[in-house]
Amino acid sequence: MDDPSAQDGEAGAGAPATLAELRAGSYYDSVVLMLLQRALAALPGILDAGVVMGTPANKELLAQSDLLTEDLQAAAPEDLVLVVKAESETAGRAALARVDELLAARRSQQTGAYRPKSLGSASRMLPEAEWVLVSVPGRYAAAIARDALNLGKNVFLYSDNVTLEDEISLKVTAAQKGLLVMGPDCGTARIDGVGLGFANRVRRGSIGIVGASGTGLQAIMVGIHRLGGGVSQAFGTGGRDLSDGVQAVSAKQALGRLKDDPQTEVIVIVSKPPAKPVAQELITEAASCGKSVVINFIGYCSTQKKEVTAANIQFAGTLDEAAELAVNLTKSSDRNRCTEKSPSSSQSITEAPQIVPSPLPQLHLRALYSGGTLANEALYLLQDSLPSLRSNGPLPGGLILDNPHRSQGHTVVDLGGDAFTVGRLHPMLDNDLRVRRLLQEAQDPETGLILLDVVLGDGAHEDPASELAPAIEEAIAAAARVGKTLPVVAVVIGTDRDPQGLDRQIELLKGAGAYVYTRHDDALYAVAHAFSGAGDGRAYRSSQQEPSPSQASEDGRISSAFAAINVGLDSFTDSLRNQNAEVVHVDWRPPAGGDERLANLLTRLR
Repeated sequence: MDDPSAQDGEAGAGAPATLAELRAGSYYDSVVLMLLQRALAALPGILDAGVVMGTPANKELLAQSDLLTEDLQAAAPEDLVLVVKAESETAGRAALARVDELLAARRSQQTGAYRPKSLGSASRMLPEAEWVLVSVPGRYAAAIARDALNLGKNVFLYSDNVTLEDEISLKVTAAQKGLLVMGPDCGTARIDGVGLGFANRVRRGSIGIVGASGTGLQAIMVGIHRLGGGVSQAFGTGGRDLSDGVQAVSAKQALGRLKDDPQTEVIVIVSKPPAKPVAQELITEAASCGKSVVINFIGYCSTQKKEVTAANIQFAGTLDEAAELAVNLTKSSDRNRCTEKSPSSSQSITEAPQIVPSPLPQLHLRALYSGGTLANEALYLLQDSLPSLRSNGPLPGGLILDNPHRSQGHTVVDLGGDAFTVGRLHPMLDNDLRVRRLLQEAQDPETGLILLDVVLGDGAHEDPASELAPAIEEAIAAAARVGKTLPVVAVVIGTDRDPQGLDRQIELLKGAGAYVYTRHDDALYAVAHAFSGAGDGRAYRSSQQEPSPSQASEDGRISSAFAAINVGLDSFTDSLRNQNAEVVHVDWRPPAGGDERLANLLTRLR
């Protein structure tokens, strides 16, 4: 379908119309798609726009926004889908006619540096690169990761939707070569002071982290920084690493690296709910590492914790508590530094009053998370207070959401889950999906409170509050028009060094009417109190103050020795360059134009 077609064939020049265009086999980076969608939506006469790859999940999302035309049902995952809802057919056709112009403008804005077409060429250009970052669609990611391992490179595998079989194969191969695969679905890491993927800017120090989670690792790094501590290395492993299938291959390797690292004094291990035998095996290895270890396995029951008698291991109940324990276990000089506080503008900003004076009768929580581990922690801490809590990523034994696009009762939804991210940007980069969902929840008469996270740092959205704040304000106003009060709670995960500006993000959210916290557990205690009156008082304490610059440890400037190759998202290349790291970006395109049968044939002919 090369020519735009109107959903309603009778639509005239002055009647509202939805027009679509499908470009077969046209792959574009998800960032390009997001920017093109915004550009189309901003054109005269355009009411809404959708620019996505034609995956089933994206078609579902288009349908939710009333943007899915009949012709687009046939779109394949490798097809580019363009759709506009316009005030008139004339305006819609004019907008679609500008697509190539807008794409050309995007290309002209990109750096003029030469971009190699293959990983091999990039490796020859930057032979000192020890890491390859992979953020292409999942069905292509494993092959690129294998190529990287064959070149002797460690892999940061951001891509999700990679099969379990491929993950196991990649990690076993890497271990045999003495290399590390972080991922798939690895959102963050910090290596030699350089943040990979989504990473907050924190000072260097003596605490190493192993995270089978993304935002959980970020929340702990942020907490360590807020308390005056510092991070030596932070290794992500991907959320399935502690499963029965994968057997913690990457976590064990990362633990070994931290054990041998002279800069690391304390180790933190964090994971989404792990397989119990795998968790026990990793605990046994941690007990013999010769260093203090803090463990936060979300949902790891208290009886299992009591069975661990190793003197060097402590368990934390929340991500923020893990940060506190780790800082307290560092040397006395570090503890002294952390306890001396100076006034900080963040303290007064993060203080939050009681959200509601009494429980919310017969109303429900709607939590809209961009961070999967934060969503897991919310489920764990709220399950006793909120009966029948549902999620698209429930804890073991929990209730699953029948349709991830529609809430049921008390709901915690991970908008970074596979159902939402196939062929589109993660919600930490693109707020469009969450803004739409927020307004959808605000219109639901059963919604009593909305909870969301706002994650800052390199690689993430450059100014998330600027887009979320107006939507929060609109949601609160919509509820007020029908005589309803709608509290919105926002948890900001960030540091005073993050490029988005922590205080500014908080001020924007508070200005829109949100209750803002910088500790995730405090926000959850407050939410539990709002619905049930339960809570232990911690819900309303102010967050810890920042240490004064004179008391901070080494500032974490980037080592000039760090170098990487990026295959996928342009934003990750930009992030590395902003951190003064050496990087080469590969100009990747799907093999055989996205035709999987032809691509498999070409692979066999190699």
